[in-house]
Amino acid sequence: MAAFARLLERLFWPARKEEEAMEEEEEGRTTPQGPQFLLDAPRCAQRPHGGAVASWGLRFGASAAQGWRAHMEDAHCAWLALPGLPPGWAFFAVLDGHGGSRAALFGARHLPGHVLEALGPAPDEPEGVCEALRRAFLSADARLRALWPRGQPGGSTAVALLVSPRFLYLAHCGDSRAVLSRAGAVAFSTEDHRPLRPRERERIHDAGGTIRRRRLEGSLAVSRALGDFAYKEAPGRPPELQLVSAEPEVTALARRAEDEFMLLASDGVWDAMSGAALAELVASRLCLGLAPELLCAQLLDTCLCKGSLDNMTCILVCFPGAPRPCEEAIRKEQALDAALSRRVAELCSSAQETPSLNTVFRTLASQDIPNLPPGGGIYCKASVIAEAYSQLCQASGERWEKGQNGAGKPTGVHSSSALDLEA
Repeated sequence: MAAFARLLERLFWPARKEEEAMEEEEEGRTTPQGPQFLLDAPRCAQRPHGGAVASWGLRFGASAAQGWRAHMEDAHCAWLALPGLPPGWAFFAVLDGHGGSRAALFGARHLPGHVLEALGPAPDEPEGVCEALRRAFLSADARLRALWPRGQPGGSTAVALLVSPRFLYLAHCGDSRAVLSRAGAVAFSTEDHRPLRPRERERIHDAGGTIRRRRLEGSLAVSRALGDFAYKEAPGRPPELQLVSAEPEVTALARRAEDEFMLLASDGVWDAMSGAALAELVASRLCLGLAPELLCAQLLDTCLCKGSLDNMTCILVCFPGAPRPCEEAIRKEQALDAALSRRVAELCSSAQETPSLNTVFRTLASQDIPNLPPGGGIYCKASVIAEAYSQLCQASGERWEKGQNGAGKPTGVHSSSALDLEA
């Protein structure tokens, strides 16, 4: 098991597991064998990927992590070119399944096709495109329903970004979110579809539903999603007026030269960090020249270290105005990494017995360390700390396994300069 994963295990286990099991029992997310418990250790493996279109200055990166969950239920897709449309159009989406991955995987595979069909060869901007996105979500949901095994639960939230040369279109249903950074600040953020939002609550009550414990029928935490067909049976009501609706909330944003990047992510990311904190962290990493896909991987590692227990997926779309590499920022980051490595060595050498990795991290987290990454703080540097600790222990010839307080012999360590992907 990687040192980074073992650090997470020691930091958050077992109190987090017990807490989550109680939450899942309350939410009704159970299997025939009982609640969907968390794993004994997080699955940190990631397969970051990305791409770019140099002619119009668009780059993207994406990554996903199963984390503590017993199953991976997220999915995503990225299209840098859309067949039948002129250059400058692109499509990205993050989907977060619940009750299984079926709906999320279907959306990742088939939602782009429904969008293309609804757009046609000459989309009318912006009103026609907004209506096309609405129709695409509803038609994808209808197709999913035709294929869905009768009586089986499950659904998926979704957030999608459609890029045109003139506009950025966001369509979302549920609690997967997107934030736009413009001129160094968050310029737009989607709002989750929760049962207690006034418009959602009105639709639910009109369809004969109830809201208990802030959840639809005391169970579902979101009020819009693909799938969840058990909540779409109100007689005489169109799909967009059911208890749960697949109709997306669509926003058209005119593009500006100051647009920097758009971050799309499932709720496991937002559970750990706010939109403002994420925007700060992304901007600071772009100043280091980190590729968007490696930045996404580092972001998910940070959220894991900050305590996210859910599956996590993120897509980072960078526009021509995105922050560029800065030599001063790179020098400061290198100095920070060196200072943290020295501090790890000091903590280990000053103790009569080598402290555990967990103890080292908690000690550093309690100290005032200058120039930590904005938004991520010491948690963004967990991999650097784990790597420094690993090298010290290997150099001194000590074994990593030390019983209950041990840190585990590492098989790979994530770092901002070289990301070691587990198989």
